[in-house]
Amino acid sequence: MTTKLLADADHFTRDYMIINALGVLDNPNAPRSSATAGKLVQTSEDITIDARTLAEAHASGLTAVNITLGYVMGDMDPYEHTLHEIAVWDTILRDNAADLVKVHTAADLHQARRDGRIGVIYGFQNAVALGDDVSRVDRFHRLGVRVVQLTYNQANALGDGSMEPRNRGLTPYGREVIERLNDRHLMVDLSHSGERTCLEAARISQQPVSVNHTGCRALTDLPRNKTDEELRLVASRGGFVGIYFMPFLNSCGHARAADVVEHIDHAVNVCGEDHVGIGTDGPVTAVDDLSAYRDHLAEQVARRREAGVSATGEGDDAYPFVVDLRGVDQFHELIRLLEQRGYRSERIEKILGKNFADYAKRVWTS
Repeated sequence: MTTKLLADADHFTRDYMIINALGVLDNPNAPRSSATAGKLVQTSEDITIDARTLAEAHASGLTAVNITLGYVMGDMDPYEHTLHEIAVWDTILRDNAADLVKVHTAADLHQARRDGRIGVIYGFQNAVALGDDVSRVDRFHRLGVRVVQLTYNQANALGDGSMEPRNRGLTPYGREVIERLNDRHLMVDLSHSGERTCLEAARISQQPVSVNHTGCRALTDLPRNKTDEELRLVASRGGFVGIYFMPFLNSCGHARAADVVEHIDHAVNVCGEDHVGIGTDGPVTAVDDLSAYRDHLAEQVARRREAGVSATGEGDDAYPFVVDLRGVDQFHELIRLLEQRGYRSERIEKILGKNFADYAKRVWTS
């Protein structure tokens, strides 16, 4: 990464607030990150926050990112593992206080931008860590968690995930958890949820809900993508939809930048331009050696299948990112493509970050 490229990327994106509704801070090329890339789950201790991670995150124009911490899957104790992960990230932020800051409120997003730091939003991609004790929501709130995704791909005690064929919707406990999340003003994230779970949660929630990383099922009929009915309902109740940079945007498993634009455009047409953003589900720093990465990918996909946690559309040759929309200039390139599509700067500003910030203001109130 040359100094000129970093400067050019920073110049291009500096006028936009860029908030990634689900992303990663990591240098996947660093020895520790590379060595653990094939694991079923990379923990927060496996990732690398180094000089390149920070420099490229800044140069990309990133204002804030919702990261995944805590239990998603695996054989560790969900609650204890999640508490440990929060402690790990607290240490990361403390050690990199000049560059990173924890986000508690919507105002913190704007303050991070003014300070030239990157806001880090603590989020879950599975609510299993709550166990059967809804009061744990209170503790996680005190520890700084601000986004709680109800399910991963499978069913859990709250409801069915996108890969649960019975599509049964929320459980009574799931409804109780949503009520508690509303009371504590935490985001209810319905990414990975089954269709009935998503629709029921959006209807009963007293606060607007989100789908922080998804695609549009009308364009690509895969379980991880949301139907127009789901998208429309989430938006109609003041919620937020983030489009990911993932293989699920194309049925062949090899999504391109053009697919990302198509899914954003469809979501805007269904939800309205005030409710759509981005949740890439990936890092800013790109994998340098894609050939070597294929071996790690095949290993991880095999482990996910064996564990029963994979989703339709995952494959040995389907990178979990969009090859031509990755790296430090990914937001730069997306802006260019949206401009080519005829999007005015005000709409691009909303999609890149303003819509998420406005949604956060609606939910993260005291």
